[in-house]
Amino acid sequence: MVDLGMSPLSNALRRAEDLGRMEPFYPLRLLVCSSCFLVQVEAFESPADIFDADYAYFSSFSASWLAHAQALASRMVTERSLGPDSLVVEIASNDGYLLQYFAQRGVPVLGIEPAANVAAEARRKGVATESCFFGAATAARLAGEGRMADLLIGNNVLAHVPDMEDFVSGLKLVLKPGGAISMEFPHLLRLLDDGLFDTIYHEHYSYLSLCTVEAAFARHGLAVVDVEELPTHGGSLRIHARHASEVPAAAASAALEDLRTREAERGVQSLAAYASFGARVAATRNQALRFLTQAAMDGKRVVGYGAPAKATTFLNYCGIRSDLIAFTVDRSTHKQGRYIPGVHLPILAPEALDAARPDYVVIFPWNLREELAQQLRHVAQWGGRFVQFLPRFEVFG
Repeated sequence: MVDLGMSPLSNALRRAEDLGRMEPFYPLRLLVCSSCFLVQVEAFESPADIFDADYAYFSSFSASWLAHAQALASRMVTERSLGPDSLVVEIASNDGYLLQYFAQRGVPVLGIEPAANVAAEARRKGVATESCFFGAATAARLAGEGRMADLLIGNNVLAHVPDMEDFVSGLKLVLKPGGAISMEFPHLLRLLDDGLFDTIYHEHYSYLSLCTVEAAFARHGLAVVDVEELPTHGGSLRIHARHASEVPAAAASAALEDLRTREAERGVQSLAAYASFGARVAATRNQALRFLTQAAMDGKRVVGYGAPAKATTFLNYCGIRSDLIAFTVDRSTHKQGRYIPGVHLPILAPEALDAARPDYVVIFPWNLREELAQQLRHVAQWGGRFVQFLPRFEVFG
């Protein structure tokens, strides 16, 4: 689909003492299978090397994401009649951003989080968390210990596993009879239609359509019964699934049938649907470089806001360094004082933005645009404006 050149691991933020040392880069190519139409990147590093004890992504630094999580917890407690005799299991539970809201309502929880430093933060919040990877072996162990899920949640994890078959088979093993699954993942249609190439990075092994996920679940005795289309991460799906043996024939919701039809009409199971993606990505890169180069020639000061994985892909593919964007800032104290991999853009505390009073602030986590524009409304006081390059180029504020 597209070749983004050589890129470092997206969340492998550099420390100052590492800047003069060798840094691993890997090919970053997006491929589509001509048989099952699963879209994937090539795997060069194992999950154990990516989600290590120095992993830098903590979910709780986004207020809008916490609100999203709290709303899901409140809804699921009511819809599933969850209580003290239930168990909610979340895979890739991060720092307890979601499970804390179930626990606050007296529902027992268990988080599965492979990054040891992130899991430790969840435990500090009182969220029971195991630091391990999820798959068939982990699921079988939990089931053998009598820890089966009434509700099994996975937000933005399905795309992060290199062996989807092992992962989905684990879902089947640990789901209690009568239990339900809720899974969220970025929707392939949004990647295709909006050219969201910055969401491509090595820890995102798969880019998922409804049809590929339904097929994977069906192979392991699970049935998707409903789907929601969400605005999160530039456009995501939340699927609801159950044991296939418990689902009556023709139980699919109207929303599920509608999305199946739209994916078929978009041609996600035809190679032609993927042919023009690379040209669109190159056009976005060229637009970004034109804008930033002109800004530099005009003596304008440009800084960034945020240090998400998206920024690593975007900056490295475009070849943008501190000569065009002086630095970026981030609220996460786990990122401050470090550097974007590859391009070594400094990551500073948000106060540095106020001190620099830049002409332009590039919003890297464009999916949080509204939240960030509200936080940064004071930028207008010195005439500063915001820039986003994806899903479309826009200067605003």
